[in-house]
Amino acid sequence: MEPGRAGCLLLLLLLPALGAAAPGEFDPYRVLGVGRSSSQADIKKAYKRLAREWHPDKNKDPGAEDKFIQISKAYEILSNEEKRANFDRYGDAGESQGFSHQQYRQFHRFHDGFYFDESFFHFPFNSERRDTSDEKYLLHFSHYINEIVPDSFKKPYLIKITSDWCFSCIHIEPVWKEVAQELETLGAGIGVVHAGYERRLAHHLGAHSTPTLLGLINGKITFFHNAVIRENLWQFVENLLPGNLVEKITDKNYIRFLSDWRKDNKPHVLLFDHMPVVPLLYKLTAFAYRDYLSFGYVYVGLRGTEELSSQYNINVYTPTMMIFKEHINRPADVVQAREMKKQLIDDFLSQNKFLMVARLTSQRLFQELCPVKKSHRQRKYCVVLFTGEGEKFAEAYEAFLTFAVANTKDTLRFVHIYSDRQPEFADAFLMDHGRSAVVILERRNNAGKIAYKALEEAWQGSKEDNFILLDLLDQLRTDPGLLSSETVVADLNDELAPMFLIRWFYSTLDYMSDCWDSLFHSNWREMMPLLSLLFSALFILFGTVIVQAFSDSSDTRDAPPSGKEETTAKTEKNDASFSKESNSRIPKKGFVEVTELTDINYTSNLVRLRPGHMNVVLILSNSTKTPLLQKFALEVYTFTGSSSLHFSFLSLDKHREWLEYLLEFAQDAAPIPNQYDKHFLERDYTGYVLALNGHKKYFCLFKPHRSGDEGGTLGSCEDYNALQHAEARGKPSCSPGSRSIKNKLHKLSFWMERLLEGSLQRFYIPSWPTLD
Repeated sequence: MEPGRAGCLLLLLLLPALGAAAPGEFDPYRVLGVGRSSSQADIKKAYKRLAREWHPDKNKDPGAEDKFIQISKAYEILSNEEKRANFDRYGDAGESQGFSHQQYRQFHRFHDGFYFDESFFHFPFNSERRDTSDEKYLLHFSHYINEIVPDSFKKPYLIKITSDWCFSCIHIEPVWKEVAQELETLGAGIGVVHAGYERRLAHHLGAHSTPTLLGLINGKITFFHNAVIRENLWQFVENLLPGNLVEKITDKNYIRFLSDWRKDNKPHVLLFDHMPVVPLLYKLTAFAYRDYLSFGYVYVGLRGTEELSSQYNINVYTPTMMIFKEHINRPADVVQAREMKKQLIDDFLSQNKFLMVARLTSQRLFQELCPVKKSHRQRKYCVVLFTGEGEKFAEAYEAFLTFAVANTKDTLRFVHIYSDRQPEFADAFLMDHGRSAVVILERRNNAGKIAYKALEEAWQGSKEDNFILLDLLDQLRTDPGLLSSETVVADLNDELAPMFLIRWFYSTLDYMSDCWDSLFHSNWREMMPLLSLLFSALFILFGTVIVQAFSDSSDTRDAPPSGKEETTAKTEKNDASFSKESNSRIPKKGFVEVTELTDINYTSNLVRLRPGHMNVVLILSNSTKTPLLQKFALEVYTFTGSSSLHFSFLSLDKHREWLEYLLEFAQDAAPIPNQYDKHFLERDYTGYVLALNGHKKYFCLFKPHRSGDEGGTLGSCEDYNALQHAEARGKPSCSPGSRSIKNKLHKLSFWMERLLEGSLQRFYIPSWPTLD
């Protein structure tokens, strides 16, 4: 046998042994520095700490990149319970994705030991001898999902899917390397996915061959289908961006553009340059700051911009960037440079993201302008002008703006708000909507608690008003206790959010464009989701018609039992009695209508519940649903005659976070465990009952009766301490049978009586959380 063939045969025989030995060398527990019994919270905490320490952008150590890859891979294994269990049993995470990185290196060490000539394979497969410029762009599945996708809402990404045994990948390598470096300098994101090591991510991206190039923006993937040349790749990235990011500005429209700050509540940026088209750097910058700033571009070589250039004394030979706020006759800040760099633009814009007296139009803007106090040295005070729209309030606003410009400080932020557009916010401060008023406030927590001091007289902008406000701000520097009043405010309405029909229209256009692109460029694998959707719609449409046509009208529901048997059957039936039958039958004796609280009926059944009405909600899980509903129906049946009471149940498996958010306001009655407690995710809330008053924003809490004590005390929020002491004495609990589950609601009827009497403790919240 020839030496070359013998070496290949020996190589193939030893490859399985190398693959079996490799997994044992990588220990994710050792990489993250955690024990095998560590909880998910400990693992996540260790990962965040190590990722910050070893991120290649922050750690300049030569081995930081390899260390960061190991940390990410270890977290991907340990954060997945299935992979973690496989590793604990077999020393392998169970990812059959070809060679791992260690296996690959062992393969090359084995290959180098026999002195094979790579020309024998006519392919340079030794990746250690190839260009390693792509290594800093390598993506892993968890890194892509947790960081790249959220970051795509700030900048577009150009991603390449490659593999080792790919001749076309080598062919496009020079063009890719050049374009990747240029686009990264401008602010675009670059990513590389190795299909051999990250098969799961490649499949998730829809790449079924290599090389594949795709773009990612706003979480949406777009495939590249043209020839891989520099011009096509630049145009591809530019086409990913929305078309209305930058407006062309001339002498005819610059006043209208700069005056729109009142409508969109943003500073406006103008770039003067001699390029006939908007530079890609400027478009990428506009996309990154689109939530804070509006962008315009002036081509100084175009006829019709002479007045604009003369108005602001522009040097036509040097790129100039100006930012305008409330005053359009003069810029608030200017920067000039022969070559605009990304870092220079970022520094300039990050210091001018807000107007001098911005209007509070959303909760996000309120949180950024008026952050929560973190320490005494990081106090941030907001001076808020409550005013209205129209000429009636113009003079008071202009005076407040003049005062803000003259007294700008790092610890102060001046804002204004339209009282009629944010009535709940204004009512929390007892503001009169018909006049202007000034309030100095400080946010104390994220739940809406605020400390404030209001000027006694209405704000007119007179010299006396200015002296009074200036005196209060001087006192506040030495005496934070000046803010003696406290209140709780609800979240602000998003005034500038587009209407539902507009959002739906744009979503439909995006979906249609995706379908059109798929028809011409996608393969059958990529077309499967669309075809599946079409066939599902047809099946539902025609299937419903066929079932109705061939259904036997004689197959009606069985006649309900009568007398005592009917009452027993109704109260002891499973949860089906609380759904479909309640919609089709007239409620009879023993029947309790209990509906599931979901995101569809959440607003009507709770948030917009009529005054005086309450929704009594039972907390259950899939495993305890039937016995708890049976017991719940028996306990609350005698109270169904009240038209002001509604009965619902909430799935703990779906909405645990919603429940724990409410329980944070009832810590003395039902404290939730700390997130670092090993039993954090095991806390059993089944059997809890909440009486929710949607209009007044409070709830009463029934804590389940402790199992195993038939004669126990009332399971209400006031009895929590007594139950805790009893459990601490070591009384045994019942077996997890249906009877012990039903005992959780023992004496719920007594609690309901106290609820109707109004003698239960009430827990107030600032606003109802969303039910996602």
